[in-house]
Amino acid sequence: MSRINTNFNSLIAQRVLGQNNASLTKSLERLSTGFKINRGGDDPGGLIASEKLRSEIRRIDAAIDNAQRADQIVNIAEGGIQEISTLLSEVQSLVSKTASDAGVSTEEKEANQQQVDQILQTIDRIAATTDFQGVKLLNGNFDFRLSTGSLNSVVQNYRINGAKFTDGSTQSVLATTTASAQHGALFLSGGNATHINGTASVTLEIGGADGTREFTFSSAQTLASIATAVNAFTGTTGVSATASNAGVHFRSDEFGSAQFVSINVISAGGSNSHIVESAATDEDDSSGTDHGVLTGISELIRDTGQDVTGQINGITARGKGKVLSINTDALALELQLTDAGATTNQAGITALTINGGGARFNLGPKINLTNNVQLGIQAVNARNLGTFTTKLDTLRSGGSQNLIDGSLQTAEEVVAGAIDQVSSLRGRLGAFQNLTVGSTIRALGVTFENVKAAESLIRDTDFAEETAALTRNQILTTAASNVLGISNAQPQSVLSLL
Repeated sequence: MSRINTNFNSLIAQRVLGQNNASLTKSLERLSTGFKINRGGDDPGGLIASEKLRSEIRRIDAAIDNAQRADQIVNIAEGGIQEISTLLSEVQSLVSKTASDAGVSTEEKEANQQQVDQILQTIDRIAATTDFQGVKLLNGNFDFRLSTGSLNSVVQNYRINGAKFTDGSTQSVLATTTASAQHGALFLSGGNATHINGTASVTLEIGGADGTREFTFSSAQTLASIATAVNAFTGTTGVSATASNAGVHFRSDEFGSAQFVSINVISAGGSNSHIVESAATDEDDSSGTDHGVLTGISELIRDTGQDVTGQINGITARGKGKVLSINTDALALELQLTDAGATTNQAGITALTINGGGARFNLGPKINLTNNVQLGIQAVNARNLGTFTTKLDTLRSGGSQNLIDGSLQTAEEVVAGAIDQVSSLRGRLGAFQNLTVGSTIRALGVTFENVKAAESLIRDTDFAEETAALTRNQILTTAASNVLGISNAQPQSVLSLL
């Protein structure tokens, strides 16, 4: 080659050296940043995929934080509820101590009442002050709200444990009953007389869900006096009685399969073959007719009540007495029906409408109904604890169930109901904490690891591979530099021709 204006060898060497320098720069950049993709031009498809994975990683990380915070909130709430449970046990003890008139002075009863008053004040204070970052947890702040006037006349009371709905929407609770609730009920015939028919005396053992009691009646006693004697021990047996011209109707106080009435004729004297009616019936309790009729004086007969059955929002509900309940991801609640609502079939009545409330926790990487958990935390103050019909604040001084002149039997039932209610709430919170929050944290942790690994595979530098490329590029750059020097020196050979 004898041309000097255009040095093709030098141009080739410059181009190759530029390429090698670019590759060397990229290797140095990758090794210094630790990322294989530093800009879109490095790998457009990989960049898009890695950015999506990075976004998902951030969402998962936030979801783990949310779940961990939910766990701490439940810890604080459960701590307050645990102390309330201890206080309720103390109230139960005071009620039992006060129930003995013999050996318990009026002053001691008043002292017990003062203790109950102090305990109820403490329960109210705990319910009002238990909070997380200033947000009250146990004062009903996270209970569900109903639309005004939405409670249907066939629903006596309700308890909503969980529900899902989007902001601004409502959820209607549609209840259908398919079989009515029934009492346990029996009929003892008086032979259409006003007293025991043709019998010198009779001894009956009458039993119910609460216990049994033995009664002895003479032929001189009227059917009305038999009913009066049985009703005097209703609290012992759980059975009440009413007299009619035909005989005595025995009935369990409550509805449901756990309730029953049993009658056993222990002994009878005189002409006793017609003490009881010979025909047997088994009719619906709502008609006013008793289920079973005694057929012989030596026969033990028993009739068991029946739980209401039905559906809530198309889901088969669990029946217990007059209460229908479901527990699903979308809705968990209990409906206590009125007597009329439980004993007659209801065809799709709107029991109530939920329009807000509940403690909402977002436990997933995306904000949607699937990842939302809305937990109902009812107020645990004295005004809201107790049975469906009677609350704990009635045990205060001057209340209808106070320890001085109130019904201690009812007070005991109220305290037992409050303990059950608090225990149920603690159980629900514990299940939420362990099975929902705990499982969510563990599952999100595994997902976080896997997504992070996928993002790393796409974007992070493989140092073993990149150091090998760096060495190669360094050698090629050095070689290209040397070649360029040689190419630039080659045209000088033309001088030998001059």
